[in-house]
Amino acid sequence: REHALAWKLKQSPRLGRLWVDPGANAGLRALGTPCPQSLEPRNRFHLERFLEREDVRLVVVGPEALLEQGLVDDLHKPPHRLVFGPSRAGARLEWDKAWCKQLLRAANVPTAEGRTFNHQQLDAALHYVRSRTDPVVVKASGLCAGKGVVVCDTPAQAEAAVRSMLEKRLHGDAGLHVVIEERLRGQEISVLALVDGGTIWMLDACQDHKQVGEGDTGPNTGGMGAYCPTPLATEAVLRTVEREVMVPTVDALRREGIEFRGVLYAGLMLTHGGPKVLEFNTRFGDPETQALMMRWKGDLLDALWRTAAGTLDGADIAFTEGSSCCVVVCAEGYPGTPRTGDVIEGIGLAEASAGASERVVCFQAGTRASEGGGVVTAGGRVLAVTATAPDLQRARDAATNAAGHIRFPGAFLRRDIGMRVLRAPATA
Repeated sequence: REHALAWKLKQSPRLGRLWVDPGANAGLRALGTPCPQSLEPRNRFHLERFLEREDVRLVVVGPEALLEQGLVDDLHKPPHRLVFGPSRAGARLEWDKAWCKQLLRAANVPTAEGRTFNHQQLDAALHYVRSRTDPVVVKASGLCAGKGVVVCDTPAQAEAAVRSMLEKRLHGDAGLHVVIEERLRGQEISVLALVDGGTIWMLDACQDHKQVGEGDTGPNTGGMGAYCPTPLATEAVLRTVEREVMVPTVDALRREGIEFRGVLYAGLMLTHGGPKVLEFNTRFGDPETQALMMRWKGDLLDALWRTAAGTLDGADIAFTEGSSCCVVVCAEGYPGTPRTGDVIEGIGLAEASAGASERVVCFQAGTRASEGGGVVTAGGRVLAVTATAPDLQRARDAATNAAGHIRFPGAFLRRDIGMRVLRAPATA
């Protein structure tokens, strides 16, 4: 995500100097200058001194943890310096799923029926699970890097998920509260919108693939791939999402005294009764961002600045024709403890593999630069190989084939990204 955002910002004619986090991956470091100060809360004073000294005018926040830590509240100093992203109060939609659920109910936003339990209510949570006649989903209320959701087929699985979070503290403080809700059926889509407090600008809808295994099997991850746009998001669906989800949520936040500015990301299930909210994120999604940035038409920096400044109504936002598809190459052990430190080969070959009407970019995530000038693995999701093409089938084929050029021990990927809506068999 951060590499994709920086890649697009680098193309802006308005960009001066691009600074990146000192702990940035190898791809980000190749695009910008590492900032001498980290973004951690304990370093805020020195970071702000650095921003003042270098006359940094815009700070773009990628990951959700920094929003929960209040980075925007600390650094947003309009009109001289703006920060793209919501305040900590606005980001609560993501870092406190229990609170979000209450807000959605009060605003009559369609969402799954369910209840919230804390770590002192283990018995009540287990009783609730046993009393259900239909499958449930168990969610840690806090931030878990996309791994805090367990989709259960049986009561036994649900009980195990509840115990792992409330009793065994699998996710630490993030799992002190759990949301247990009905398991919705249908196709899932991601709808992202830029919001400047009043104006809501819907972006092209995507479809993410969360589970680690092909055919949507195995545990949830932070995302194994995505494509954009999805044909599931018809004009009628998008208008419904805008009218019944985005607008009432922004209005509900305003009633709470929160002016939301940043990305409002709705994870939605398309049920027989219409779109229903699975969750909200308050930043660009990963890997949806990679697919979106490849098709973004125009100046991203201008759009982000206007969002932070409250002048989004004057933005010029559009997407190129065709489709984009992102395939994530992961390290052995992911979504558990990944193997790291292996040399990555084939990035150049992957990007050069595109056909005449295609384009391939390998966005980096869990990587770092080695002392010898190469790139080595440093996380679970290592690369997001992203392709654009005139249609989804060709974009999917181009991304999957390009990802096949990536080499490091234990590397794996899903070869069925996009196949939920494509009839052709997956390409090997």
